[in-house]
This record gives sequence, structure tokens and C-alpha cells, in this order.
Amino acid sequence: MKQTRLMSLVESVANVIIGYGVAVVTQILIFPVFGLHTTLAQNLKLGAVFTVVSIARSYLLRRVFEAIRVRGD
Repeated sequence: MKQTRLMSLVESVANVIIGYGVAVVTQILIFPVFGLHTTLAQNLKLGAVFTVVSIARSYLLRRVFEAIRVRGD
């Protein structure tokens, strides 16, 4: 069964929203270990930047694999 482009985007966004929360919590816990001290606002902004990049990466990679699958049929 073929996944539509829209559903690829919806899946990627849902995955990254959950990942965003995990990333922010991880940053809060791990940054101090490396001597990086950031505010909550900075962590949220940094997480947002990586979230946008992650959505684009996940969507594009899924479309590449879908194109490969279609060519193989």
C-alpha cells in the first residue's frame, strides 16, 4: 500500500513533535555535563531549529525511499 505525500508529512511531524520534547529534556540534562549552561528559552529555541530541520530531513528521506519503492514495482 502506497503512503501519500500528505500522510508522509503527517507521520514525520508527529514523530518530530515527540522527538522535540525528548530533545529539549535531553539538552537540559546533558548540556551542563559539557559545561554548557542555557536557559529554558534557549533550549526551546534550539530544539525548534533542530525540529524544523528534522521534519524536512524525515519527509525528504521518506519521499526518496518511496520513489525507490515505486521504481522497483
